[in-house]
Amino acid sequence: MQILVLRAGGADRVTGSRIVDGRIELQRSDEERKPLLQRLNRIEGQIRGLKAMIEADRYCLDEVQQINAITAALREVALLIIGQHVAEGVQIAVREQGGETAIEDVMRVLRSAMRTRD
Repeated sequence: MQILVLRAGGADRVTGSRIVDGRIELQRSDEERKPLLQRLNRIEGQIRGLKAMIEADRYCLDEVQQINAITAALREVALLIIGQHVAEGVQIAVREQGGETAIEDVMRVLRSAMRTRD
């Protein structure tokens, strides 16, 4: 695994992130992983709440509102992931393989994110 030193915000950071077959593979630190997992835990609770609503035959609009809240929360997780990818991964791609690889990878990620949207 390739080890790189990145300079972000003036601080050095050693990362195991790498480029494989034109794809940027990030290795997140615990600090970077924590907000993602916290949001996913919250979403998991929202899904349990939705299941309970369905089991209790709650009003349709209440269930749909809960689905909308879950969907919005998942979109926020996707934005955080994309933000991390762009902030760190593009630096690696530019440094290691030039701007073209970075642009191609970001476009691939954005296309995927756009497919999941309404």
